[in-house]
Amino acid sequence: MSAVESGLMGLDEAAALIRAGHFLMIAGDEALLRRLPAGNWIGGTIPYFMGSEGGQVSLERLFVTCMPADAGAPEIRCYDITSIDHVCADGPANGFSLIIIPAFTAIHSLYARKAPGFEDMFIKPVVGWVAGCHVDDIGRVAPLVVSGPGLDFDAERAVVMHVPLPDDRFACVHIANAMGQGDGGELRFPETGFSAGRCTVDGVETTLAAYLKACQADLRLPLVADYGGASVNVSIKGIDPATGRVDFYAPVFDDVVYRLAAPVDFAADPAGGRDTALWSCNCILNYLYCGLEGRRGAPPGGPMTFGEIAYLLLNQTQVFLEIEAL
Repeated sequence: MSAVESGLMGLDEAAALIRAGHFLMIAGDEALLRRLPAGNWIGGTIPYFMGSEGGQVSLERLFVTCMPADAGAPEIRCYDITSIDHVCADGPANGFSLIIIPAFTAIHSLYARKAPGFEDMFIKPVVGWVAGCHVDDIGRVAPLVVSGPGLDFDAERAVVMHVPLPDDRFACVHIANAMGQGDGGELRFPETGFSAGRCTVDGVETTLAAYLKACQADLRLPLVADYGGASVNVSIKGIDPATGRVDFYAPVFDDVVYRLAAPVDFAADPAGGRDTALWSCNCILNYLYCGLEGRRGAPPGGPMTFGEIAYLLLNQTQVFLEIEAL
């Protein structure tokens, strides 16, 4: 494993690590990423971070994570909507794949809806995040990913680093989620998608917008599905007042039961954290709703993202990748 310490750093320090040949994941503002040299790195745009001194918005610093290369050089590849279903199959027999996807794109939607059926999904570890922009720039500035060897900036494809590990180590994926199902009605949807109009509540047909209004829902709370005891969130992006359509940051599925999340104290100290984790990301909604700017979050820190990936696309969740010994 590399002894290079990961974290927030300036342009010169990050560039020096690239020139030294390290394999890196780099998150930062687009203008700063464009000033980095070519090398063994992948990146994505985001200006929100959790660093050792707390949460911050920065256009001058990058969050850099050094990936292990002691079992052979990691492989950097780009995937489009015709090839993304091979992302796990292409991964190392022992190791992990780190993926970055640009937000609000066809590949973002496809991964969110179809990843459960990808070849070797849940057999080979895949973690990552969804690149974004400053929330004030949503709809105006395109999120980008970067393939460092050719300095290829891309608004439509995903970039992946496949990282092999020695036989005596293995990758372990963890999530920290403060949300759980509340005691409201069972919600079902007639189709899979990033938005919903009609739904059923305890078997009675209605609209989701009407249900949320009737129960005076706090829209900071996501819909939550119970996957065998694991809570998976679908965060609410907004409600179109003209049509009543409810938009989400991740898709709802037509074969899954949801409930609105139980109330949480957004002002409480952030939970979770794994000091031994190699890499982590957290959700921009946790940053905004929990007021994390200037507050210390769970180690090891990382980008605050427009979506978290622990095999599947997640929302309002912190994802950790640990490398453990057999």
